[in-house]
Amino acid sequence: MTSDPTPRNSRSTTRFDLVEGRIIMEATRLFAERGFAGTSLKDIAEATGLTRPALYHYVRSKEDILAKLVTELAELPAQALRAVNAEKKLSAADRLYRMARAVALLQATGPTRFQLLIRSEADLPPELVKRYTDSRRKVLHEFVAVIEAGMKSGEFRTVDARIAALSIIGQCNWIAWWHHDGTPEENERVADQIADLAVSSVQTAEDRYPEDNARHRALARLRRELDYLEQVIDD
Repeated sequence: MTSDPTPRNSRSTTRFDLVEGRIIMEATRLFAERGFAGTSLKDIAEATGLTRPALYHYVRSKEDILAKLVTELAELPAQALRAVNAEKKLSAADRLYRMARAVALLQATGPTRFQLLIRSEADLPPELVKRYTDSRRKVLHEFVAVIEAGMKSGEFRTVDARIAALSIIGQCNWIAWWHHDGTPEENERVADQIADLAVSSVQTAEDRYPEDNARHRALARLRRELDYLEQVIDD
């Protein structure tokens, strides 16, 4: 009687992911303490309780660890934001909230990794620099797109979409520098509030401060539409 190989493969995959995660965690700590240049693969192997040959089964070089960070902190988020922005059944405000919350939560749960990536930009090989730069541009593109969509639908006031997007991204990324060792509940709360602030920063005045006066709302909408028309003509 033969056994089903699926459970074994599943367990092997899970173990690989766990060990790889520990390697990245310890490497991140060592890089932060000693610097990228001051940390060797031998140091990382010892910190994770692996022999150097065993370490090579998971990572080939220190640059390989940085590549994994680029994937985790830049490429995957860019893909996730594109997926959220593609949900056109959601309002622009809902999409922006979900996008900002996703980035904020990523920074809240892994601040040290993001700090390391920023500090190690000079150590990235050219190919990795290109991947990292392309991913950041894609993130910016998605935020700009949702803000422009919100202006067209009347949900957001007329702003420079690129400046607004950069401001929101910066607000999310800055979490990594002031929020540390938060519980899951605290991380969620931070992400919720940052996302709410992101939407509020571009919402129309009538959405932020509801008015019962229909005439006031009509005039506000007319001014907004005229501002948007003027911006389109100038462009």
